[in-house]
Amino acid sequence: KVRDPKAVFGLTAAYPLGVLLALGRQSRMPVIKTFCIFYIELIRGVPLISLLFMSSVVFPLFLPEGVSINAVLRAQVAIILFTAAYIAEVVRGGLQGMNKGQYEAAESLGLNYTQTMRLVILPQALKIVIPPSVSILISAFKDTSLVVIIGLYDLLKTTKSVLSDPKWMGFAAEAYIFLAVVYFLCCFFMSTYSRKLERELSTDLEH
Repeated sequence: KVRDPKAVFGLTAAYPLGVLLALGRQSRMPVIKTFCIFYIELIRGVPLISLLFMSSVVFPLFLPEGVSINAVLRAQVAIILFTAAYIAEVVRGGLQGMNKGQYEAAESLGLNYTQTMRLVILPQALKIVIPPSVSILISAFKDTSLVVIIGLYDLLKTTKSVLSDPKWMGFAAEAYIFLAVVYFLCCFFMSTYSRKLERELSTDLEH
């Protein structure tokens, strides 16, 4: 089976986790802030392939005897954790770019921290970071092909398996061109949708 739909789900799940990490890094609580900083810097300093190998080889060694977790789920979690760290830094940049007057205005309205973030700051910050966020998600989507290294099937692995059949061995060029078109269409769709979202949210990137 092709695993890329699950990879797309993983990338979708990484975004809210990245937002939470960004908020945690901005937190005034030392424990939460320290944990988020440590996590983000650690994950950003490790290549994705290392996390995939750890999820495939190392993690099962710590599980109790008789307990197993699906290999696809483990790889999916690794992709989520990896992508979320990069999303967190992008969102943090958006939060830092907010004018202090926004916080003061929210405080004058009697909003607490949670309400300020949910109703005032985050909606504006997330508009600002749409382009870099989509860029990271597109890059992560293409990087999901690395799961082939730990023996999982994706579009690339499936294509290679099909080409190993004698009946299809003469169609290598056509198969890889089709594979490239599929990746291009998926990435183009994400890019186009992000531009549409920017227009709908009236995001002016030039000012």
